[in-house]
Amino acid sequence: MTILTEPVVRPTLRWLLARPVCFVGFGFGTGLAPKAPGTFGTLPALPLAWLCLQMQLPLQAPLLLIALLFSIGIFICSHTEQQLGVSDHGGIVWDEIVAMMLVLFCIPYHAGWWLAGFVLFRLFDAVKPWPIRWFDARVHGGLGIMLDDLIAAGFTLLVLGLLHMWIA
Repeated sequence: MTILTEPVVRPTLRWLLARPVCFVGFGFGTGLAPKAPGTFGTLPALPLAWLCLQMQLPLQAPLLLIALLFSIGIFICSHTEQQLGVSDHGGIVWDEIVAMMLVLFCIPYHAGWWLAGFVLFRLFDAVKPWPIRWFDARVHGGLGIMLDDLIAAGFTLLVLGLLHMWIA
């Protein structure tokens, strides 16, 4: 299937509900936000991470969950862009959810740290400094959609780790 630059369809909540994989790809509908869909699409990560942390799973379990969600996300994002007929549509936000959950699992469970993680992740995802921009331009499809957010999460964790060392 050829992926165009303009969507073949304009996604709506009704359209998403008829396509469960696309509904997940659009962050349970949050990717439909008319402005800043990436920011709104990141929000579901907060209650999802909170629920996972409430289960008090072993340390490696959240990271295994992220690996699983990332792997499944390649399919989800690829399928969603194919259904839309457009490459990396801004409403596809599953990548933001998974990357933000990774950040939240790796930082202190505290509102201030979570807010800092959210703001930094959104900044890195929006600005796309090197090498994020390089990967975003060269790796396409579901893997490309997921990969640039994973790298943005890595940048976020690096900055927060340095901040944690500085204030500790």
